[in-house]
Parts: sequence; C-alpha cells; structure tokens
Amino acid sequence: HVQLVESGGGLVQPGGSLRLSCAASGIIFSIVPMGWYRQAPGKERGLVARISDGGYRNYGDPVKGRFTISRDNAKSTVYLQMSSVKPEDTGVYYCNVAGHERSWGQGTQVTVAS
Repeated sequence: HVQLVESGGGLVQPGGSLRLSCAASGIIFSIVPMGWYRQAPGKERGLVARISDGGYRNYGDPVKGRFTISRDNAKSTVYLQMSSVKPEDTGVYYCNVAGHERSWGQGTQVTVAS
C-alpha cells in the first residue's frame, strides 16, 4: 500500500527558510506527478505546488517565487524548499500523488511566527 512520510517542519521566523521532505513507498514514484498540499488552521487542504514526472513545476499564486518543489526519483522523495516564509504559510503540509491522491500521511507542521 502507499505510504507517504513527511518531515522537516518546525517553527521558523518570518522571512526564514525551511526544507520539507516526503518519502514515498508503494508507488512507482518516477512516473507519477507529486504535489505538496497545505492545510491552514480552520481551512481545507489545498495544493500549493506540483511537479510532473518529467520535472515540470506549477505553483499556487501565494507561493510563487518563494517555494521550490523538486524530486529525487532515485530516493522516491519529493522536497519543498520554502523561502521568505510568511505567517500565512503556517499549516500542516502533506505530499501526495497530484490529481490521484492516495491515503494521506501524517503531515508535517510548519509554524511561521516571530
């Protein structure tokens, strides 16, 4: 079965950086698009960044120019480099197969506060 394990979250000051990782198993990682999703307090989970199997990237408007999604197919891992973070970036971050979501992992909490 699919297992997604997110890590790398924590408390970061506004303007700071953080790198999230998501290790996937139970899927043929190299041929699926992957996404990072965010669930802010009191809001629904939404897609913030997507990377195709070929490495093409898409970003939601709130994170364009600040976040970078990347993948390492050899490690079945997708990353989210967060820079110039803002308090509104606070939330639980999840990864999943973009557009064909499987069971969700536990997520990793990101809190942006001074």
